[in-house]
Parts: sequence; C-alpha cells; structure tokens
Amino acid sequence: MKKDSGLLYGFSAYIIWGILPLYWKLLGEVGSVDVLFYRIFWSLIFMTLYLIALKKIPLFIQEVKELLKSRRHTIAIISAAFLISINWGVFIYTVSIGQVQQASLGYYINPLLNVLAGAFYLKEPLSRQAKLASLAALTGVVLLTIQTGVFPINSLLLATSFCLYGLTKKQLNLSAATSITLETLIIAPIGLIYLFFLSDVGFMNYSLTTNLLLMGAGIVTAIPLLLFATAVKKLSYITIGFLQYINPTIMLIMAIFLFHEPYQLPQFIAFAFIWLGIIIFVVGNLIDTRHKKRIRS
Repeated sequence: MKKDSGLLYGFSAYIIWGILPLYWKLLGEVGSVDVLFYRIFWSLIFMTLYLIALKKIPLFIQEVKELLKSRRHTIAIISAAFLISINWGVFIYTVSIGQVQQASLGYYINPLLNVLAGAFYLKEPLSRQAKLASLAALTGVVLLTIQTGVFPINSLLLATSFCLYGLTKKQLNLSAATSITLETLIIAPIGLIYLFFLSDVGFMNYSLTTNLLLMGAGIVTAIPLLLFATAVKKLSYITIGFLQYINPTIMLIMAIFLFHEPYQLPQFIAFAFIWLGIIIFVVGNLIDTRHKKRIRS
C-alpha cells in the first residue's frame, strides 16, 4: 500500500510538470522574467499559507536555526535558490519562444547528467551501462546540434542547472516544505524589486484573468514539488528513475501534436539516441539490482 501511494504521488508530480508548458502558454502576454518572479513570489505566499495551515511554522523556525549554524549549509541553500530560479527562468523562456522540444530534451538529458555528476563529483562508481548511456545521449545532442545548426544551449542549461540543484540539495537535511519556502524567500526580494521598479508593466497590472493565472503560478509550482518529495520517501530510486521520463515525454508529445513544432526524421533519429541511452541506463540498473538481490539471498 505504501508503494502504491508513492506511485500515485510520483505520477501526479511528473504529470503536472509535463503539462506545465500549457500553463505558461496562457501567460504569453507576460514577459519571461516577470513570470519567473511572479512564480517565485506566489510560491512563497502559498508555502507560507501551507506552513500555517499544517502548523509547521515551529518546525520551519527550528530547521532554519539549525541551518544558519553552518556557513556551508547557508551557502548551499542560497546556491540552491539561485540554481532553481535559473532552471525555472530558462524553462519559461524556452516554452514562451515555442521551443517545447528543447525543454523536453533538457529533462531527458538531466538523469544521465546526474549519473556523470555522481561519478566525477560524488566519486560514485560509473558502471559500463552508465558510460554507454551517457555516450548515446551525447551522440543525440551532437546530432541535434549538427542538423539544426544551433547548439541546444537551453536544453543543456535546464539539465545542468537542475543537476547542480540536486547536488547542492544533497548537502542539506531540510524538510521539503522548509526547503521550498526558504528557496523562494531568498529570491522573492529580488523579484519584488524587479516587479515594482523595473518591470515595464508594474506589479500585477494585468487583466483579472492574467492576475489570477499569475497567482496560480505559485500553486502549480509548489504542489508538484511537495508531491515529489513525498514520493521519494516512499519509492526506490530505480522506480523514481522510471517516473522521471514521464515529464519530458508529455512535453515532447505536446510539442509535436499540440504546438505543431517541426519534427522530422533527423530529429527523430537524434532523439532515438537519447531514448537508447535511457533504455540502456534503466535496464542496466534493473539487471544490477536483481543481481545484487540474488547475491544477498
């Protein structure tokens, strides 16, 4: 039952992340930087209400006090806040200019990039299938670059920023609610200064519908993060690895069939190398896990 509920939380989180491009498309009249800062500000408001409603303010204060005792951990949470802001900003911008495929590619690359980061930064052993998977993914990126003549900088920025965000978060022992609240709290003052004094439109000077959508951006940002944090506690990392590809797959399907972005044979071949890397990585991990279980038994 515990695993079943974990799957429900995990599926829910990744499905919401997969369809989020539809939400950002509704905010087409709002600039990408403005959307980013509204997303951060209203996420902070939502998380504050969440902490109050669930009576978690004392836990939040306690965790913050412990965090501030360590300079390294303080720098880590600040770094995490800026990294996730970069990730959100690049994602919103990429969707707003009609390049949902590039956003999808970024999140296909991310898990494989995590493997390399684990090997070179965390000194985790790099298995043969992980090497093959990374090589296949790299081949796909190179092919996409050659055929389009444009280096997929947005895709790599998305993958790299989220990978570094994950590495940074590994240093911290914070609850999901505290972490999300702190990350948005750190960036919110910068966002408010921009929205009040630098934005061409000003703060919330849009139509009622657009203002409501901007307020809702905080909800659609925070809820999948909370769902994901719950799923991680209930599921194995291999299962999470499977679920991780729901998000970019939904985005890719929407890019082709809903937004009608060009998708020809050369692009299919390039993405096929990405998918090949994913298959090698996932199947290899399954085989290794089963082998370890047999040894233990």
